[in-house]
Amino acid sequence: MSEQWRLLQTGFHTAAENMAIDRAILVANSQGLVPPTVRFYGWQPPAISIGYFQSLTEEVDVNACQRYGVKYVRRITGGGAVFHEKELTYSIVIPESHPQIPKNILQSYSRICNALIRGLHHLSIESTYAPINDIVVKGKKISGNAQTRKHNTVLQHGTILLDVDVEKMFTVLNVPSEKMKDKLISDVRQRVTSLRHIRGKDVGFDDVATAMKRGFEEEFTITLRQGALTSEEDQLATQFENECFSTRQWNHRR
Repeated sequence: MSEQWRLLQTGFHTAAENMAIDRAILVANSQGLVPPTVRFYGWQPPAISIGYFQSLTEEVDVNACQRYGVKYVRRITGGGAVFHEKELTYSIVIPESHPQIPKNILQSYSRICNALIRGLHHLSIESTYAPINDIVVKGKKISGNAQTRKHNTVLQHGTILLDVDVEKMFTVLNVPSEKMKDKLISDVRQRVTSLRHIRGKDVGFDDVATAMKRGFEEEFTITLRQGALTSEEDQLATQFENECFSTRQWNHRR
């Protein structure tokens, strides 16, 4: 009988709420309160997340975010600034000691990304892992991923792009100049793809979630059972949102 992990489909939340929930699951799992957990979610309103080590003011045009109703948040994972709008985001939280998760960071990225690759296969899209943390289709990025290890627990989260609005992305991200902006837009169009671009039509969030569920179950030989956040996780998420992810002190700390 296959091992059972928890599946959370938490719908669409603000940037601060999403990052608070991921952190709450990490803490709960580290305390042995919840099983390994895979979560699928979206962002409402659109948002930018920056990596833990980045400077918010260097990466993000805060005034443009306010004008266009785009939120911003600092992640607890590393990596670069990401514009979240038309995408499915996943997270996986699992003990470092779990036999399914390689100790080596690169190998663990590869293993978890393999679940996404299997999921994309169920959408009739063939993709490959591009170290350290990308998944590509015909050389173009469709998924970026970030990982941290805290309290002897692994948190990895990442995106599957349903569609991408490059102009909007560079309206709210800082670029050196208008001239550079045009070049960056052109470069991103050549380097990044989406399910809509590949399939020539919109692919629904729920359809992608179903495919990714199958991908995780196949890669890890597990059964994902639909669950909900525990009361402890709810309390932690509210605390983390209020004390951390929604605060200027956290988001502007570098």
